[in-house]
Amino acid sequence: MGSNSPSSPAVARLVPSGLSRPAAFGEQLSELYALVQRSAYVFGSPLGPFFHRAHHHHLPRFVYFGPHTGEESVRLAFYAGFDRRDLRGTLALLHFVERLALAPDLGQSLNLSVFPLVDILGLLEGRDRALARFAWHAPAEPELALLAQDVRLQSYHGFVRVESGPDDDALTVRLRGFADEAGGPSAIDFISSEDTAPWAVRWETGGSPKVGDGPLSLADDLPFGPFELTIRVPANWSDEVHREAVTLTLRRFILRYRSFLAYGQNL
Repeated sequence: MGSNSPSSPAVARLVPSGLSRPAAFGEQLSELYALVQRSAYVFGSPLGPFFHRAHHHHLPRFVYFGPHTGEESVRLAFYAGFDRRDLRGTLALLHFVERLALAPDLGQSLNLSVFPLVDILGLLEGRDRALARFAWHAPAEPELALLAQDVRLQSYHGFVRVESGPDDDALTVRLRGFADEAGGPSAIDFISSEDTAPWAVRWETGGSPKVGDGPLSLADDLPFGPFELTIRVPANWSDEVHREAVTLTLRRFILRYRSFLAYGQNL
């Protein structure tokens, strides 16, 4: 477990901003779509539509193709915004995509799909739905049905979920999937306390190999066993610290994962 001093940014309190989070999301999303139109590697490609009460809706999606991306490239999907009551993970993923558009230096042969807001209907209608706890193999919620269709089509190698956790002084990291199997990679192969510094981290065990929630519940429908990394950020951290912790941790995770794959190929 990592550690922080009491003066660490990890224990900063929530600081109100000038805009509400829904308003900030709409503004940041529009600006990001405009930015990626000038990028050679990041593209805005909304997923959908899905239909609800005679209206059609799309899920925001951004796709990053690194140099020399092809059919055999690593495909990862990133999700946030499972609960419309807390959009800090959504804003953090938008910031992450902005960094990719401005400095697309994560390396070659990467195919990253970023879904910053899952709970579209909850945000539009003011309903509390807590979509993170639902399975995706036969979902009743239209957003999850659309995402499940995308997972089966793309056959992602791994999923990354950004969620909010209880008040704390550390990130919580959980790895599930093939890494739960005997002899498989461990969490340290994918992410370590060095990758979350200067923020402390707590590791959560994956539990039962049979996953009943989130995209990993579709594992039996995929041609190989994917993994799922969940990063939970304490609810008492400020918006700014939340954004920086997510952005930096995701970047370091991707670089470590690429190194892990390259090492495995050379064994």
